[in-house]
Amino acid sequence: MAPPRRRRPASTDREEPITGISMNDMVATGGSPDAMRVATNNALVYLYDTIPEPPVSPAAPLASAAAARAPADGVDRIGGLPDEVLKNVVSCLPAKDAARTAALASRWRGLWRSVPLVLVDEHVLPKRVDARRLAPGRYDDPSSKAVVFRASRVLAAHPGPFRCVHLTRGHMASHQDEIERWLQLLAAKGVQDLVFANRPWPLDLPLPATLFSCGASLTRLFLGAWRFPDTGDLPRTARFPHLKELTLSLTVIKDRDLAFMLERSPVLETVTIMASLLAGVRLRLVSRSLRPKNSEWRSRIKIGHAPNLRMLGHLQMDSVGLEISNTIIKESTLVSPSTVVSSVQTLAFDMRFEVRSEVKMVPCFLKCFPNVETLHVYSDITHKPTGKVNLKFWQEAGHIECVQSHVKKFVFQKFKGKKSELAFLKFIVERAQVLEKMVIMVASECFSSADDVNAKLKTLTCAKWASEDCKVIVFKSPSSESGPPLWHFSTATDFSREDPFDIMTAPAELYDSAFVLHHPATR
Repeated sequence: MAPPRRRRPASTDREEPITGISMNDMVATGGSPDAMRVATNNALVYLYDTIPEPPVSPAAPLASAAAARAPADGVDRIGGLPDEVLKNVVSCLPAKDAARTAALASRWRGLWRSVPLVLVDEHVLPKRVDARRLAPGRYDDPSSKAVVFRASRVLAAHPGPFRCVHLTRGHMASHQDEIERWLQLLAAKGVQDLVFANRPWPLDLPLPATLFSCGASLTRLFLGAWRFPDTGDLPRTARFPHLKELTLSLTVIKDRDLAFMLERSPVLETVTIMASLLAGVRLRLVSRSLRPKNSEWRSRIKIGHAPNLRMLGHLQMDSVGLEISNTIIKESTLVSPSTVVSSVQTLAFDMRFEVRSEVKMVPCFLKCFPNVETLHVYSDITHKPTGKVNLKFWQEAGHIECVQSHVKKFVFQKFKGKKSELAFLKFIVERAQVLEKMVIMVASECFSSADDVNAKLKTLTCAKWASEDCKVIVFKSPSSESGPPLWHFSTATDFSREDPFDIMTAPAELYDSAFVLHHPATR
């Protein structure tokens, strides 16, 4: 089953109303308890949806009934297998089931303690406790106490190392002594993959500095709903020498602290930041190992030396400040070799076509990424238009290398039929010489019929297309809501995908409302 689609938070000129503010502070300023409960529940739904799937599951299918029956001769053939085979079997089980294998026979008794264990706190809950009903309130509850107690027992009983640990279902604010002990144990015993999430409130509970003592063994780290500690107080020896993946979800972090994580992680390949409050952050990408970068925040991004950066997006033209090699990119910037990022092949950004300053930034912005082959543009709404640009502006924009020589796939989301949008689309089809596929996702609320859409797109059909092989696919957005582009964590961070930003347009031709525009010469 495909994962549910989720929306990233809409653009807003105000600070996020939840992240970085405790529930007590919100109550003191007159916040509605009911509204806060709903907001907290929504935050938890978002947080849990972004948590990666653990490598084991208690719901795994059991062996067939025939295979499960004891053999007629009574010989224990599984127990006769070599130790390494049995250890491999136990390492693939959830912690609770792995521990239970000790009761099978004397041969199994010590095996679960001799293999790298996978601990998911949700898996060790008593059967009578429904993990889906863990309350998001301010205080501890019986389910939280149960999961903390059982997770503590497993961490203490197993000598390590731990292949993967998920600690996400306890009310962390009520168990700060226990979580300090957890991190001490994981640091001493070793953990490779750690998912560590605070179940709010408070949503900005300080992340224990003890976490950094686990850095020697970590290869993947997911942090959810924490306030990052002041890394200036950490010892200089704090490092993550093997960390390849870092994810921050609903996390409050400052500029110097994010810089600390990147600088102390020499082999880091992927960084994902979602719905987090970046206090004064200017994100610097200076890494030989960092590959794709998915950006979903409103902040300055500085790209230094990142030769493996292949994907960048979704950037927002209204707020993001892009700096490349100490040059802040503006509409008047003269692009030079020092301001070019040649490695990026997939680029996605949002812009408001009726805000003149944003549109005028686009040519210079695109010139900084000359080898882009897949380009996503999302047409955002504005309630304060400041002026439009016409086709003449684009025609006078000069040579844009990626558009003219490299873009093969172009996706335009939320087409509203505005003249400024049409001017941009016409510019693309008239300049993109190797374009193979253009997908236009129509804002359903802006058109009454397919004929209405066709009438608006007549400008394109009359244009002189640069690529005779180009196919333009038009369809109405499956979502009738206005707002930011659809996305999903698992899609956006699946870097094995050729285009992680494409959640709906890949099967565009299969939609009932879809129709295709061909090169004028073929009609």
